[in-house]
Amino acid sequence: MEPAPSPQEKYHLITRNLQEVLGEDKLMAILKERELKIYWGTATTGKPHVAYFVPMSKIADFLKAGCEVTILFADLHAYLDNMKAPWELLELRTRYYENVIKAMLESIGVPLEKLKFVRGTDYQLSKEYTLDVYRLSSVVTQHDAKKAGAEVVKQVEHPLLSGLLYPGLQALDEEYLKVDAQFGGVDQRKIFTFAEKYLPSLGYAKRVHLMNPMVPGLTGSKMSSSEEDSKIDLLDRKEDVKKKLKKAFCEPGNVENNGVLSFIKHVLFPLKSEFVVLREEKWGGNKTYTAYEALEKDFAEQVVHPGDLKNSVEVALNKLLDPIREKFNSPELKKLTNAAYPSPSKAKPAEKGTKNSEPETVVPSRLDIRVGKVISVEKHPDADSLYVEKIDVGEPEPRTVVSGLVQFVPKEQLQDRLVVLLCNLKPQKMRGVESQGMVLCASSLGEPRQVEPLDPPAGCCAGERVYVEGYEGGEPDDELKPKKKVFEKLQADFRVSEDCVAQWKQRNFLTKLGRVSCKSLKGGSIS
Repeated sequence: MEPAPSPQEKYHLITRNLQEVLGEDKLMAILKERELKIYWGTATTGKPHVAYFVPMSKIADFLKAGCEVTILFADLHAYLDNMKAPWELLELRTRYYENVIKAMLESIGVPLEKLKFVRGTDYQLSKEYTLDVYRLSSVVTQHDAKKAGAEVVKQVEHPLLSGLLYPGLQALDEEYLKVDAQFGGVDQRKIFTFAEKYLPSLGYAKRVHLMNPMVPGLTGSKMSSSEEDSKIDLLDRKEDVKKKLKKAFCEPGNVENNGVLSFIKHVLFPLKSEFVVLREEKWGGNKTYTAYEALEKDFAEQVVHPGDLKNSVEVALNKLLDPIREKFNSPELKKLTNAAYPSPSKAKPAEKGTKNSEPETVVPSRLDIRVGKVISVEKHPDADSLYVEKIDVGEPEPRTVVSGLVQFVPKEQLQDRLVVLLCNLKPQKMRGVESQGMVLCASSLGEPRQVEPLDPPAGCCAGERVYVEGYEGGEPDDELKPKKKVFEKLQADFRVSEDCVAQWKQRNFLTKLGRVSCKSLKGGSIS
């Protein structure tokens, strides 16, 4: 038998790859006396995706360090967070989470018998807990409750009272689960400091808080259940994994906001202690890395190509997903998945010679709109009014796009600019050059005509998805069929607001960083 790890070795395992620890001295003091009791909670809302392997990987570390680990399925929290999980679906979604989280843990070799699984409603509806909620509400200010939930609870113009209760319940969970520490993402930090401030006012101890960094999604922003392109679902087919990884933001040499590299760092390396880059012999053959820093250095120096990195992650990720797919292939779990996350009704194809009684749904989520960065701009060789641009949209190669902007936007104003690109139009030749997208621009309604490219928020990454408010979910069409005129029907309601924000039916165009706008063309059209 291997000797038990020392308190210092346990501390290293517990804290490696974390972004921040609140209460380091207390953590070490506990480890010198006994095993740490810790919990991780997840609200049972959207379908878990591959980013959930990040906390699963840390839970494996906690168990190696001898911790007593509780996993909380926070069903009541899911309902309170702006009703992300409707009450009638709450039980079904909680059961789905229980099955899929356990399948993930088994897939990475975590023994389930060492874990304790608890549902929030097992104790959060008790007389004692409810009384503590009232006690807490008598000392917490509205300002502090709202501030604590700002990074976690869905922020809307007219917030519900339930969102103010959310941080208090999460703080009380630490006491009622009888733990020494809570683990979560760094987006939970304000709730953690809220708990540290207010639990002592009820006579309860201040806990240790352990925080993971927020892992970028495939588009370069936070991986989110509501943003389809940013995440890979645990039950995605292999061909879907390949398609999403192909679209992933992975710019050569760029290690910032790189979701592919982050997944290797926070999931694959901790699980296997190595990562193999798969390459053809003519490009140097396979290379095994035993330290993440060496891989990041080689990628930054462009020794490792994004295409090889993505292919290697695809192979490693499918090995993790295969046991989960197999488990959820059972009739019972298929039925549970469909009941917990019912698909929106789709129009059935009409039989030949008949009209479809259900018209095709035309919604903005069918458009694949992304942030692009203009790498180069040249005049079209055969058309004075057209530019030919190379635009990076987070794919292995930039897209060629032909735009009629010569008389409206000087070449130097386009070079290196962030633009908004419609990516799923059918490619078409424009004076002999195939255009693989459309730069969306605001246009004035009067004469002389003015045109301004739409501007994504500052700080966006190439490839980040642009969506219309309220239509964050849904997979874009692979390619818009010209005869269906989906874009044209939607574009008829594109407008620029009086404060220069791009909108569809008065709903804002957004990225994860904020609103899409133009410089000055208030009330204009968008095309």
